[in-house]
Amino acid sequence: MRIGITCYPVYGGSGVVATELGKALAQRGHEIHFIAYSLPFRLSPAMDNIYFHEVRVTQYPLFDFPPYALSLTSAMVDVARYEKLDLLHVHYAIPHATSAVLARTILEQDGHRVPVVTTLHGTDITIVGKDPSFAPVVTWSINASDGVTAVSDFLRRETIEQFDLHQPIEVIPNFVDTEAFRPQDKTGLKKSFCPGNEALIMHVSNFRRVKNVHHAVEVLHRLRRDHVAARLVLVGDGPDRSRAEHLARTRGVYDDVRFLGKQDPISELLPAADLFLLPSGSESFGLAPLEAMACGVPTVCSDIGGLPELVGDSGSGFLCPLGDVDAFAAACRTLIADEALRSDMAARARQHALLNFDIAAIVPRYEAHYRKVVVG
Repeated sequence: MRIGITCYPVYGGSGVVATELGKALAQRGHEIHFIAYSLPFRLSPAMDNIYFHEVRVTQYPLFDFPPYALSLTSAMVDVARYEKLDLLHVHYAIPHATSAVLARTILEQDGHRVPVVTTLHGTDITIVGKDPSFAPVVTWSINASDGVTAVSDFLRRETIEQFDLHQPIEVIPNFVDTEAFRPQDKTGLKKSFCPGNEALIMHVSNFRRVKNVHHAVEVLHRLRRDHVAARLVLVGDGPDRSRAEHLARTRGVYDDVRFLGKQDPISELLPAADLFLLPSGSESFGLAPLEAMACGVPTVCSDIGGLPELVGDSGSGFLCPLGDVDAFAAACRTLIADEALRSDMAARARQHALLNFDIAAIVPRYEAHYRKVVVG
């Protein structure tokens, strides 16, 4: 199949999933065309069967805010028409699904049928979708799609509760390449972060306010206050970085925190961690903890959104009440103090990722969804 994929090309779960899906589909013989305003994170345009089409937004004095959604629509029409696409797969309801449905309507005038599959990732529903000014557009975009998927059952339920939908939603969870993300001996790397053989706590996110990066710093402060030998490595960047840096200084733990910024490949960093910490306030799935689990790293996460579906009763980590920093610190303290428990959870985390979220098992589910939509 010839498939057009649109996603936000920035550092974050939805863009990573869309990119990794496109790469996996290309390896399975499909021709993949990424349509976005910049090259997606983790994508190299030199890969076989993969093409990148940049969406250029024209600047006009008339527009205070350039009409990106319309530029995206035009790009989709051009790529679909000249590359003879069979399908458009968009990640996020707005503006991507809106643009894709409009592009489909334009193409139909030429007798070219290009179905639209929309994948819901989370904030397009749980945050943006709750804004009354966007709700009618989100509802229309989902209902007008030819196929809709969500990355967790939590997100599927949230979407059904918030919008007046007649379009069924299929749950296809996020996935991980368990060959790329696997346990590795990273003794040297860990020693560079923890020269005193402290426990290494790692957090990966886009540092938006909802990720509660400052809670990770507070957890470290409590551990160090209780004389627990631990260090914190924060991977990523975003609007809350300065807040986390300031808090680390005021709490007196700045020397025990490493801010690495955006890193790729993250698979080279995660295996060095003793535990992965995610005190996030909103996660429709939780790709970062899944990648950590695949690397054999126990997780300590908030008990919200899709995270209970990810961790469940697998014995691969702890779920803590949202915002309860003391509970997060206690869970981390338990894992750090009990090496046997940490080793057992690490093995369970790897096995859970292999059995339930391996890319080789999930990608065929997208292919089956595509076939159903294309047949109509």
